[in-house]
Amino acid sequence: MTKALTHIDSDGNARMVDVGQKPDTYRMAVASGRITMSSKALTAIRDGDAPKGDVLGTARIAGIMAAKRTADLIPLCHPLPIDAVNIDFSFEDGAIRVIAKAHLTGKTGVEMEAITATSIALVTIYDMAKALDNGMTIQDISLIEKVGGKSGHWIAKGTDC
Repeated sequence: MTKALTHIDSDGNARMVDVGQKPDTYRMAVASGRITMSSKALTAIRDGDAPKGDVLGTARIAGIMAAKRTADLIPLCHPLPIDAVNIDFSFEDGAIRVIAKAHLTGKTGVEMEAITATSIALVTIYDMAKALDNGMTIQDISLIEKVGGKSGHWIAKGTDC
């Protein structure tokens, strides 16, 4: 049995899914990604000594702004009244991990907002530190947890959420 595509109408045209009749429920999503870099760049960011200033503070603001603008960036994505977006950073061996959490009470989920926040925070880290290391690599961007909707609570395999 073939599952119907939600973003395609009966004529094969792209469409925005009508969520008007769905009830408002709590929705939450967490996404993660990392950027690898040289020890020189990692130390400068950790010590607050990067040439462009506060790398992580700027990346946090960029990620939050990106989550709020997700519908402007991704076709057919609903504009959502996000209640909150949190961006956290952790230092790993040769990398910085970004974890973005978004939540709201609404008719559709915030997975794309969390993934967008993570992606743009990572790109901002790259931009703010590229003078220190042009060879940084953004990797492993993924949804790691979601709550709400028909599928309920979901956690990615291999994560410790």
